[in-house]
Amino acid sequence: MADKTKPRRNSLRSTKARAIAKEIQGDIPLTVRPFDAIGKRLQLTETEVIKTVRDLLADKTIRKFGAIVRHRNVGYVNNIMVLWSVPDGSVEETGRKLAAFSEVTHCYERTPRFADRYNLFTMIHLKDRNDDVLLQRMAEVCGISDFKVLRTLEEFKKQSMEYF
Repeated sequence: MADKTKPRRNSLRSTKARAIAKEIQGDIPLTVRPFDAIGKRLQLTETEVIKTVRDLLADKTIRKFGAIVRHRNVGYVNNIMVLWSVPDGSVEETGRKLAAFSEVTHCYERTPRFADRYNLFTMIHLKDRNDDVLLQRMAEVCGISDFKVLRTLEEFKKQSMEYF
C-alpha cells in the first residue's frame, strides 16, 4: 500500500535520470569507478550519476541495486536447491544454521509449504560435484532428515528486466 502522507516523486521525469537508469539496468562496467565510466559515456560527472541513482532508490523508482552472478562463469559447476521440512517452531533457528554455511547463497521460508511438507529452501553453489558430504553435514547440524535435493541441469535465463 502506498504511503499517502508523502507524495512520491518520479525521478525518471528528467532525461538525465532516464539515461542513467538505462545504463544501470544492463551490465555495469567492471572498473574501480563504474559510476565515473557511466558518467563519461553520458557526459555527466560521477557525482551526478551517484546522486541520481540514490534519488531513484530513495523514491522507490528502483527497488534494489544488485549484481547478477553467472555462477558457471566463475567456476561454480554444481548448483542445487534443497527443500527442508522444518517443524514450525524451528524455522528461524534452522534458517540461521543453514545460512551460516558459506556455500548457501539464499535461504528463505516458503509459505504455504511446498507439497504440504517443505517450508525452508536453500540455494547452494559448489565448485565440484561432491555435495553428499555437505548435505549430510547440514542435515546433522540442523537435526533435519527430511529434505529434497533439486539439481540445476540447465540454466535458461540469467538477466534482469529491461525497461528502456
